[in-house]
Amino acid sequence: MLHQLCHSAGGLMATTGNGPLAGVRVVELAGIGPGPFAAMLLADLGADVVRVDRPGGHGLAIDPAYDLTNRNKRSVLIDLKAEDGPRRVLDLVERADILVEGYRPGVAERLGVGPEECLARNPRLVYGRMTGWGQDGPLAPRAGHDIAYIAVTGTLGMIGKADEGPTVPANLVGDYAGGSLYLVVGVLAALQHARAHGEGQVVDAAIVDGAAHLATMIHGMLAAGGWQDRRAANLLDGGCPFYGTYETSDGQYMAVGALEQQFYDEFVRLLGIEAVAPARKDFARWDELRTAVAERFRTRTRAEWTAVFEDSDACVAPVLSMREAPAHPHLAARGTFAEHGGITQPAPAPRFSRTPGSLRRPPALPGADTAEVARDWDVPALYHHTTEENDR
Repeated sequence: MLHQLCHSAGGLMATTGNGPLAGVRVVELAGIGPGPFAAMLLADLGADVVRVDRPGGHGLAIDPAYDLTNRNKRSVLIDLKAEDGPRRVLDLVERADILVEGYRPGVAERLGVGPEECLARNPRLVYGRMTGWGQDGPLAPRAGHDIAYIAVTGTLGMIGKADEGPTVPANLVGDYAGGSLYLVVGVLAALQHARAHGEGQVVDAAIVDGAAHLATMIHGMLAAGGWQDRRAANLLDGGCPFYGTYETSDGQYMAVGALEQQFYDEFVRLLGIEAVAPARKDFARWDELRTAVAERFRTRTRAEWTAVFEDSDACVAPVLSMREAPAHPHLAARGTFAEHGGITQPAPAPRFSRTPGSLRRPPALPGADTAEVARDWDVPALYHHTTEENDR
């Protein structure tokens, strides 16, 4: 009966794409930030991600129709604080390969959907936990956001100008690089183990761990004496005059990354300062070199300098805004951005030659896919319960 209802309600829809994770089932307990982004990445690569939304929403001040981190997913509405809420989630968990949650430590356990309950129902489950501070340690129970996590790891302190406070890199370094991407690596590695050995496990992905791990190379340079523990004093942090940004005559910027000698030689030649530029390894004259580069860049517009450098190996590029980026010729040719549902957005990444990811569905609206999920995951009680609630 349920199968017939779902067909008559709008036809059978594809639930996953042909990405490399096609056939993998993921339960995402709704949250904000790095957890949803990690689940989106799994969905982009073909996983069937079911987001368990709570009545009343999750507190993010954005229209759900524009929350791109929920693209390629489906949503069901379950109140985990209701008497039968945990049981309904566990019914989904029994049929899942991966669970993703981003609560504070102990919250999932109090709600009845912690690792013990979930692994008892499904011993092969990979239980992915996304937090800022991690599951243990003095700060584990405390609230926090991206900026605090990258602050204590030393990551934030290395970004910015020497005579100013650290520059906040949006929430990209902590939430998404140190958090989401490490969670995805972790759950996929654990999934490989589960499929090989038949046993699931808990993956503790903490942003502090990931953000610290991102700086592994720099810690090695620091130990070797090749990195100074202060901002804008090093090769890759803006301290180097041929690795940084420069203002153009129209108030825009160009990015320069001419590190190797052959690229640097081409850079100074095309910039037009070859005759006056001091040797790039003459550290005592770096300020002089920076001034020469800055003065030269201020003589032309960003578009003019882009034309000068675009067919070269000088490692120079225009600094574009988010709205400008999709129209860049290289990104347009590669399809780095795509339009789906009337929204221009980054396309799935990385790319696969045989099993490409795809944009299949717009952002999931809370509870909109309950009937589909109930049918496809064979959890009819999920649909009947929601129908009963709507009839009240």
